[in-house]
This record gives sequence, structure tokens and C-alpha cells, in this order.
Amino acid sequence: MSQSEHPELLIPHYVADSARAALREALADLLADPNLSVAATPEETDEKLATAEVLLSARFPAEKLDSAPDLRWIQSLSAGVDHFDRDALAEDDVALTSASGVHAEPIGEQVLAYLLAFERNLQKGFRQQERRVWENYGGKELRDETVGILGLGAIGGRVAELASAFGCEVVGTKRNPESAPDAADEAFGPDGLYEVCSRSDYVVLAVPLTDETRGLIGKEEIRTMPSSAVLVNVARGEVVEEDALTTALQQGHLRGAALDVFEEEPLPQDSPLWDLSNVLVTPHMAGSTPHYYERCASLFARNYENFVADDLGAMENRVA
Repeated sequence: MSQSEHPELLIPHYVADSARAALREALADLLADPNLSVAATPEETDEKLATAEVLLSARFPAEKLDSAPDLRWIQSLSAGVDHFDRDALAEDDVALTSASGVHAEPIGEQVLAYLLAFERNLQKGFRQQERRVWENYGGKELRDETVGILGLGAIGGRVAELASAFGCEVVGTKRNPESAPDAADEAFGPDGLYEVCSRSDYVVLAVPLTDETRGLIGKEEIRTMPSSAVLVNVARGEVVEEDALTTALQQGHLRGAALDVFEEEPLPQDSPLWDLSNVLVTPHMAGSTPHYYERCASLFARNYENFVADDLGAMENRVA
């Protein structure tokens, strides 16, 4: 299919009202006279899909592909694309790009906050404050620790930079370890999982959810970690076997965990993770930032230039 000079762009109703408005405003500043439509209802989306060539959305049901005969590219508004039917998109020759990297700054800062909370024992301070208890306790220094990062991509790379700035030794894994960020002292391929886990005081999960990473951390992997280690998950809940992790935390096989994602969300009220004093639970908010959609728009604008030039191979974060 040949490329239109002014392709029709659509932000469908699947995107929240506030996000649609933010994206529209940002794109108006970044693109000269964009041929952009915004749909607020399912009916508007169905109508505009008939001629849309580009979609900006957090999701898109595969059954809607038949309603979008001209669709050539979807820019995901999330880093994870496991909720898109990549096989169906490939069959219809629709390119898919992720928002990988957009979350790097807020998630990197969130991970650093987790590490400092455990290192300085802030949870104990919070609990004492709630009870109005003044009881001195000690803390450690982050610079003495080794941070292992499984997934040295955009997010893991930012974590590596922040941890390195605090004087930590940083080791990690990456599909192509030769492209690991300079902030990593050592990088291994996926087969270095046990090496990283066994050496780390903090094990940070920053991998995408794929068939290979589903259940990546289970009983055997946890056993390789020092009992003084803390597991940090800002990837996807399904990357960890939650029952195995819960048992390890209850029995003292791990010092603690900082978890932003879970196998089931919201985390069920009867989950034992709520009550463990060595667990820090946050509600899948590590990627939140007031700059999120302007960064998505900036990424989209860069990819749009390649799309208009009919150079889809040069697009950033191409996953399908």
C-alpha cells in the first residue's frame, strides 16, 4: 500500500478523555497541520476507523481490523504490547511500535526510592510514626550494595544510571549484552540470570512480558538470591511466580520485596502480601508522571517522520 502524503491519524475512544486532550495539544505543537481525528465514543471510533491509516492507542481489539482497511501503523501508548494481537497485525501488514522509554525516568526514580526505603529502613520509621513511637534504629548506605537488573533496556538502563550515581555496583542481563548501557559494570545475556541473581543485594525486574519471561522468577531463581536480597518488580506481575515469592518472604529466604505489579490487579484483599512487613506494595503507578503524554507525542512525532517517508524499518520501538 502506498503512503499518503497526509495520512489520517486517529486517537480512538479507548484512550481516556484527559489523555486524548493532552495528546492532541502536544501533537499540534509537534506536527505541522496533522490530519488528526479524535473519537470520544465507540460509534465515532468505528466511523473514523474506515479511513484511518495511523492509530494512537493503549489497546486495539483484533476484531476491529476488518473495520480499518487502510490501517498501516499503531503507536502504542504503553511500553508493554502484550495486549495487542501481534500475529493479527502482522497478517494485515500493520506496523506496531511501543512506547518503550517513555517510562524510563519515573520508573527509574521509583526504583531508586524503593532501594533507599529498604536501605534506610524507612518502612520502620513510617510504622513508628503511625504509633507515635520514638525508637532509634540504624540504616545502611546504598553505595555498599550490588544492584542486579534483569532487562537493561530503556527502563533498566535508567535504573543502572541512578544506582551507579549512588556508587552501587551494577550488573544485569540484556538480550544483546554488547548494547548494554555504560552504567552497567557487567552485562550478561539471558543465560546470565542465575549469575546476576546470586550476586545482587537488589534484583530489579525490568523485562517485557513475553513467552520467555513469563514465570522468569520462581522457586529455583529465588533460591539463588542471597537471603539478604530484595526483589523489585516494575515489569509485569506474571514475570514472577507470586506464590513462590510469598513463601520465600514469609519464611525469611528473602529480606524483602518492592512490588508495583502483580499477577492479579488490583491485588486481592486476601493476598498475604498486604500484611508482610518486609513488602512494599504500590498500585501499578511507577510509570506515572505529568510528562507522560508529551513524551508519547514526542516519540510519535519522530516515528511519524519515518512513516511519512515510507521508512517503517527506521521507526523506534518497532515490535511488529
